[in-house]
Amino acid sequence: MVEILALVLGAVGCFAAGGFLQWVLSRRRTHAERDLGTPVERSTFHTLHTAALAAPPLRAGLTEETARKATRRLRSLLGTPALCLTDEHAVLAWDGAGDHHRAEAMGPAAEVLADGRQRLVGIECTTPGCDLRWAAVAPLVVGGRVLGTLAAYGPDDSPILVRATSEVARWVAVQLELAELDQSRSRLIEAEIRTLRAQISPHFIFNSLAAIASFVRTDPERARELLLEFAEFTRYSFRRHGDFTTLADELASIDQYLNLVRARFGERLRVTLRIAPEVLPVALPFLCIQPLVENAVKHGIENRPDTGRIVITAEDAGAQALVTVEDDGVGADPERLREVLAGRGGPSHGIGLSNVDERMRQVYGEDHGLVIETGVGAGMKITLRIPKYHPRVQAAPPTGNW
Repeated sequence: MVEILALVLGAVGCFAAGGFLQWVLSRRRTHAERDLGTPVERSTFHTLHTAALAAPPLRAGLTEETARKATRRLRSLLGTPALCLTDEHAVLAWDGAGDHHRAEAMGPAAEVLADGRQRLVGIECTTPGCDLRWAAVAPLVVGGRVLGTLAAYGPDDSPILVRATSEVARWVAVQLELAELDQSRSRLIEAEIRTLRAQISPHFIFNSLAAIASFVRTDPERARELLLEFAEFTRYSFRRHGDFTTLADELASIDQYLNLVRARFGERLRVTLRIAPEVLPVALPFLCIQPLVENAVKHGIENRPDTGRIVITAEDAGAQALVTVEDDGVGADPERLREVLAGRGGPSHGIGLSNVDERMRQVYGEDHGLVIETGVGAGMKITLRIPKYHPRVQAAPPTGNW
């Protein structure tokens, strides 16, 4: 009897505790809703939040995968029973009720694709339980071209649905236009990297192979080591994957480059590296530091009759990594350097500097270009400010030995 009473009391206690917990959670929800403000403000917050969730897939372009990820969010924005996205040829994704209408969705979409005008289309359906009777079909116009359509389905021919569909389609088109701009920027960066590779290959490869050949008879082991350095350097410089690398990998490639340069200059070149280990995993645009070092060698040290010095520093500066390349070479006229960075230096002058400066600005913003301190006969110091974290910059883990 006592055991039964204990069980009953325990059950009552559990129910009481559950009721109390539910009351607490209810109170918390009430306070949370009150914190968000009026019903209009809460609705605005919900709309902005949903739009923010739908944007990332669309920023990757209009494909089956991105459409599938975005349609659920877009349908939530419109509050319609069903929604579909098409490109110029087929339905990419359908979300919600009435999936049996998917096969006929390209009919009205084709008309919208042809003239770029929105339509409200009546739907005949005999399927039990299907309430879809109207479809508001709007064009997705990017750069004056109709890339696809957005269709919202509902039970009524509501003017509000037509207007809302038009506004959401316009917002989707803006995201797709941003996606095309991102792709254009990536193609531009790839073209600039190809320009850098073309600059590196003839001059450097000839001199490196000549230096390696000079050791073949006198020091075969040294020739073998240099040949391996040359192979690793060229493999990194001419790799075909990724616009970004890590500071560790870039510095490892620079070390290989300098080993090859030392084979030519011998004691005429002295190099000092001061590298903070905590910045080695930082990601940065591919081939952004190596051209600065090559510039220090080619335009700074080569023109000196005596010993030259290069100092490469990578420091931790809070949210950024500060990288400097400094030489005590012949320097440059500041006015002439401004011409080079503005792209008016001619094909053989400062291609690497202007290329790196432009790419840094494209990736991180206008305030992240090269900072150059120089003067005629005063050497040159170039500073890069690289944000440690940036949403568009990702690289594989470092492979260099640092």
